[in-house]
Formats: sequence, structure tokens, C-alpha cells
Amino acid sequence: MPKMRRKADLPSKLCAACGLPFTWRKKWERDWDNVKFCSDRCRGGKGQKPLKGAA
Repeated sequence: MPKMRRKADLPSKLCAACGLPFTWRKKWERDWDNVKFCSDRCRGGKGQKPLKGAA
């Protein structure tokens, strides 16, 4: 059985829609290189949050 990893050791990315960081999830294991959005909400483009500093 593989060793457990700490959350701090998991890779992370910035969401293309909202700009917030998100971490690796097991369901994205095979497709991590193509994941661009943190959630279905961001992927759908509805309720986009503006980036900090954007006025």
C-alpha cells in the first residue's frame, strides 16, 4: 500500500477563471496536466469572481 501524503505535499495550480489556488484531487489523477479550473462553476463561466486588484 502506498504511503500517505500530506496535503501540503500535493501539487497545486491557479484557476484560470477566478485566479485562486487549488490542489490536486484523486479524480484528476490521470488528467492533471489538462485541469484548468477549480470547480464546475468556474468551468461554466458563471459567477466569475474578479481577480484581486482588477477594478
